[in-house]
Amino acid sequence: FIFTTAKQDYAEKLWDVLDPKKKLIRHCLSQRDCLCAHGHYWKDLTHLGRDLAKTVALDHTIQGVPTQVANWIPVPRWWGDPWDEELLRLIPLLGQLGWLVRTEGAGDKE
Repeated sequence: FIFTTAKQDYAEKLWDVLDPKKKLIRHCLSQRDCLCAHGHYWKDLTHLGRDLAKTVALDHTIQGVPTQVANWIPVPRWWGDPWDEELLRLIPLLGQLGWLVRTEGAGDKE
């Protein structure tokens, strides 16, 4: 998923950059899918319909996911730099989280 507080046209441009062939990211959620309080948009991860114990949110600010702080992984704001490698730096962490989820899931089947 891409889930951004930005407007739909920006979200779709971001999707085109991150997954131009639309093979990795299946859904793109934008401002219209967010909640708004006092003029500020924020993401409610329960909107995804996924187990929050297996869900993380990469965001440059905690205001993006104020009700699911435990799911937040802070990242620098992206300014459109094609050489930005921040997401690549997160691959080891995300891989470890994926391994933990799969390992716990395997234990549930026993």
